[in-house]
Amino acid sequence: MSFSVRFTPGAKNDIDRLYAFLLQHDIDTAERALQAIKDAMKFLETYPFSCRKANSQNPWLREILVPFGNSGYLMLFEIENAQTITILAIRHQREEDYY
Repeated sequence: MSFSVRFTPGAKNDIDRLYAFLLQHDIDTAERALQAIKDAMKFLETYPFSCRKANSQNPWLREILVPFGNSGYLMLFEIENAQTITILAIRHQREEDYY
């Protein structure tokens, strides 16, 4: 089974914000981080149920850890139906509002 992955406007803004932050320091690092996020999205197309539940009350709300460097990113997503996954938010693990 293959899922289609889509983004909320907020999640798109998160990617832009994270990329812009890294771009201030090093374009290669920014590109590698973006690729790590894309790789995680590719994983979700096939294996979304292997990711941990974000809320015990909602089995469709899940999160995936995206390793990058000494920490990484957390992508919060929802399995909408048998065909669609929606990325709700992406945060760096060291951000204040990580959760």
